Amino acid sequence: MGIHEYFKSLSDLEKINRCPGKFKYEEHSVAEHSFKVTKIAQFLGTVEEYHGHEVNWKSLYEKALNHDYSEIFIGDIKTPVKYADPDLRERLAHVEESMTRHFIEQEIPKAFQAVYHDRLKEGKDETLEGRILSVADKIDLLYESFGEIQKGNPEQLFTEIYQESLDTILKFKEMTSVQYFLSEILPDLLSGEFTNQMQLERISEQILKNHDIEQTFALGNEI
Repeated sequence: MGIHEYFKSLSDLEKINRCPGKFKYEEHSVAEHSFKVTKIAQFLGTVEEYHGHEVNWKSLYEKALNHDYSEIFIGDIKTPVKYADPDLRERLAHVEESMTRHFIEQEIPKAFQAVYHDRLKEGKDETLEGRILSVADKIDLLYESFGEIQKGNPEQLFTEIYQESLDTILKFKEMTSVQYFLSEILPDLLSGEFTNQMQLERISEQILKNHDIEQTFALGNEI
């Protein structure tokens, strides 16, 4: 009981695979995702700070590192399913919040419960740190889906996840770090040669255009 249960639960996050039930060339666990999101958020925060925006690093690291801890209770749910119905998404969030609160009250010593209620709550909010988390989470999801597409995975789901991830990132296009991602990172991601390259480049261009951003990629080295 107590903190021992919390420490033990961290290993369980290594066993929860993301996007379950679909063929994947490479599995990613929730624990791996949390680490990668934290590293991506660190870079995005560095870009924001370089351009004069004040970053609360303690808040950013805690949000990024803890953002998917509640999946220990209900597992990972595929992005298209989670976002298809706003009511379903709200109900899932309520279940996660309720189970996380119960776990804290049962296992975390009373002296630290307020701290962990704050640490394990939904971190995607309107603060700069919350917006960085939202973007970092989708950048890692975009890379995971891209990795499957690049390897030739025939599942249409990964193209849908790529589209949803990029579309969500662009909702934060006013952020300096997102502008950097679009100008410096996304073109590198789509460069070279890989399966379905031209299709993915056209999809990316269309999504950018939908957000009033004009950007042309190599289109399979045609231009």
